[in-house]
Amino acid sequence: MTPTIIILIIVGIIILAIIGVYNRFVTFKNRTTEAWADIDVQLKRRYDLIPNLVNTVKGYAAHEQGTLDAVIQARNTAMQSMAGANLDHTVAESALSGTLKSLFALSENYPDLKANTNFLELQRELSDTENKIQAARRFYNGNVRDFVTALQVFPSNIIGNLFGFKAPEFFELAEGSVEAQPIEVKF
Repeated sequence: MTPTIIILIIVGIIILAIIGVYNRFVTFKNRTTEAWADIDVQLKRRYDLIPNLVNTVKGYAAHEQGTLDAVIQARNTAMQSMAGANLDHTVAESALSGTLKSLFALSENYPDLKANTNFLELQRELSDTENKIQAARRFYNGNVRDFVTALQVFPSNIIGNLFGFKAPEFFELAEGSVEAQPIEVKF
């Protein structure tokens, strides 16, 4: 083998390695975008369920209008902030979770409401949705972790920086948010 052929083979291997790493970054980016979209799907499901739950509760607790209005206001604020992964959206989601807790606490005052089939079904659906939102957030953070790791390890960090790949932010609860506070249970 001539030195020219050996050099061409080495250059070809390097080019193939760069292409492979680049494609891996594209995959990480697309998976992270998909994971954030999964969070949005679950949040949309939550937003669709909340009016049904509130209307069911309204029938039993008409004079608790303040709590119900707070839930609807928090829902609307969260929906308006859905323009992607940002701090405003995280804060709005935390506020919505807090108002939902107060809505379920309201149901403790109305035994007939707690036994109502529609309320129980909606509460179960909302609880299931909250679990799915948590799972979607963990999935998103797992994809971000993989993306960040690939951007930090050698030699892929060189290729990632060369092509301008930027890692997205992890999903984190805002400092002092309602979701970050411990839940107090009283009997």
